[in-house]
Amino acid sequence: MGWDFHTGGVFPRRIENLWGIFTLVFVHADLGHLTNNVISFVILASLLYYFYMQIANKVMLVSYVASGLILWVIGRDSWHIGASGLIYSLAFFLFFSGMIRKHVQLIAISLIVAFVYGGMIWHIFPWQVNDPISWEGHLAGGVIGFLLSIYYRNEGPQKPVHVWEEEDDSIDYSFDENDESDASAEEE
Repeated sequence: MGWDFHTGGVFPRRIENLWGIFTLVFVHADLGHLTNNVISFVILASLLYYFYMQIANKVMLVSYVASGLILWVIGRDSWHIGASGLIYSLAFFLFFSGMIRKHVQLIAISLIVAFVYGGMIWHIFPWQVNDPISWEGHLAGGVIGFLLSIYYRNEGPQKPVHVWEEEDDSIDYSFDENDESDASAEEE
């Protein structure tokens, strides 16, 4: 239809475009861009809500707003669109949260995220002078995801404490070599 929605994105440091931090995730360059972001968002959001149900809404909301706000502050003078900042935030949160919590299931999720989305790390750096990719949005999302994993480390799922890790002081585990009942049992 020839419509141009790029103005629904973020143009950094312009007060009149501050509202774009709430709309940029809905604007995409083309169908390929939209498809890549939707697939990644569905996978990462599903992992977030399945394994971190108690804090998932908080993580999602803060990731959504804070990654856009940081992009608005640090971005270069250009229009920034897409949900990549939110996706990077979710990926970094899932990865670092599993490692910080040292919970086997969450570490497994961290490794899956690293395996599937590990290549994302290279897109938080500028590759060329006029890079058409918003690496600043990726960087903003990654930073927010990392900070959220630290901030919420004591909320949500925790590493289970095993019974055998707690010692019972009431049981005497010492061995007495002069115990005659053991010696007589061994002779028989």
